[in-house]
Amino acid sequence: MSKEKIILTGDRPTGKLHVGHYVGSLKRRVELQNSGNFDKIFIMIADAQALTDNADNPEKVRQNIIEVALDYLSCGLDPAKSNLFIQSQIPELCELSFYYMNLVTVSRLQRNPTVKSEIQMRNFETSIPVGFFTYPISQAADITAFKATTVPVGEDQLPMLEQTKEIVRKFNSVYGETLIEPDILLPDNKACLRLPGTDGKAKMSKSLGNCIYLSDTEKDVKTKIMSMYTDPNHIRVEDPGQIEGNCVFTYLDAFSKPEHFAEYLPEYGNLQELKDHYTRGGLGDVKVKKFLNNVMQEELAPIRARRAEYEKDIPEIYNILKKGTEVARQKAAETLSEVKSAMKINYFDDAELIKAQAEKYGNN
Repeated sequence: MSKEKIILTGDRPTGKLHVGHYVGSLKRRVELQNSGNFDKIFIMIADAQALTDNADNPEKVRQNIIEVALDYLSCGLDPAKSNLFIQSQIPELCELSFYYMNLVTVSRLQRNPTVKSEIQMRNFETSIPVGFFTYPISQAADITAFKATTVPVGEDQLPMLEQTKEIVRKFNSVYGETLIEPDILLPDNKACLRLPGTDGKAKMSKSLGNCIYLSDTEKDVKTKIMSMYTDPNHIRVEDPGQIEGNCVFTYLDAFSKPEHFAEYLPEYGNLQELKDHYTRGGLGDVKVKKFLNNVMQEELAPIRARRAEYEKDIPEIYNILKKGTEVARQKAAETLSEVKSAMKINYFDDAELIKAQAEKYGNN
């Protein structure tokens, strides 16, 4: 029997989604959704996971549910093809996490590179919330609950997926073949693996104010692009410029296509010609930034327009999420039932057990 091809992916609702999310995962999700290669697609707004390091700020998470949903829909995720759902509304995920905790050691979690770096980044040190520490286990519950065969993630999430695979193998070896081991799907455009902030910092973050949001106005996008970090030594137009670490060119790697040159910068045949000119000198930052602005406005305009339409009926967005959550919960409940059966904790459903115990005590 061929197994269904199922995708699970999602985001934490801690802020509006930005162009880093878009090139890193959202755009790909829409392509995968429209490819017709998958039987089911589950896209999760991971609010329970967001609370692991925002427990004292539930309002932030609550307000951003709708922002993330609007970003999803405006990028082209279609509720008729993808199930959009809210993680916390599916209690089966908590129960699965609880059972999986018995299959993972504390030292294994401490060795997880993603957990290590995230703990460092948040300055948790010795005061790590247990929920945050165990989120690789929670993620394994999310993935396995929906029998996901494919999980599209960025490279930084590879250790998390490896942990899920280990839990699946351990569970299946102890309790019999029950869970499905997922495959990892990495972004195909290397420039998209980690888009830097507009200030050249490695990561876009709300707190640093270095993000271009999908919901930004045309004017905001232009302002952010024109003030973008380039090569600090490229002071005059005639100076040779550095491409490495110059985020204007990183963004062009991620967004520009050959046809953009024909339309907006016809004196260059492609991005490599533009890079060569910049490297040898004689090309100013403003010209390159104006080109990037044209490229990004073309990409973001349809997203902006779709968002404006969806914003007209917010109750309908909640309705979409409610329906998607109902479908997701049904699937998670099926998996949980199989897990409890494999673990032999399905006492009331096990007629054989009841009969055997009755006979043992001489009941007729």
